Amino acid sequence: MPRTVAPLARKKRVPRNRPDTRIEQGLRARGYSLIAGVDEVGRGCLFGPVVAAAVILDPRHPVRGLNDSKRLDAESRRVLSGRIHERAIAVSVAAVDNAQVDRVNIYQASRLAMQAAVLGLDPAAAALVVDALTLDVAIPQKSIVKADATSSSVAAASIVAKVERDRWMEEWDIVFPEYGLASNKGYGSPVHLAALEVHGPTPLHRMSFKPVADCACFGPQPDSRVSLPLGV
Repeated sequence: MPRTVAPLARKKRVPRNRPDTRIEQGLRARGYSLIAGVDEVGRGCLFGPVVAAAVILDPRHPVRGLNDSKRLDAESRRVLSGRIHERAIAVSVAAVDNAQVDRVNIYQASRLAMQAAVLGLDPAAAALVVDALTLDVAIPQKSIVKADATSSSVAAASIVAKVERDRWMEEWDIVFPEYGLASNKGYGSPVHLAALEVHGPTPLHRMSFKPVADCACFGPQPDSRVSLPLGV
């Protein structure tokens, strides 16, 4: 009577604690050399632009400590962003302002910012790893939910975009100090919501967002004597 072989037990998948380069390695094995990670920040903010970054990491010069930007403190993000700019093959940042967000909605605005970041890469990417969205660019792409927690290049993009947007919020805080932008980065914190109730929205608030629309009135205007940060 022939012997039967018991099937091998399936190995349990070990959850990743940090993003790694397995996705990028798989794409390189298929012939794509320059792979860009793409991510955005600021989708849920009440104030200011949505900002996106695209990053092509250099496998010869890895950046240690990459992680989803939301899991890092501000100082770690700043240090890592500097290292990414120093060691990456290409980095590109783009933004879509609050007026465009109101015109096309935040989902489409996020896609536009990400597409602009991709098209700003030099050299251009051969393939993309995108956090959750599909982009209207003629480049092969892999869309992955929560890619910033699994892909090193997307994590790098999330860090670069977050650091850039946070810097702009700190500059706008000088112009509109009532809203606490330096600390809340434009999100709907209690301080921010209370300021909207008292002062109304500024020209840089997203009027299509309900907490802002509910407080719509003629809010404070920028002081013409103040040098305003222009962004991208």
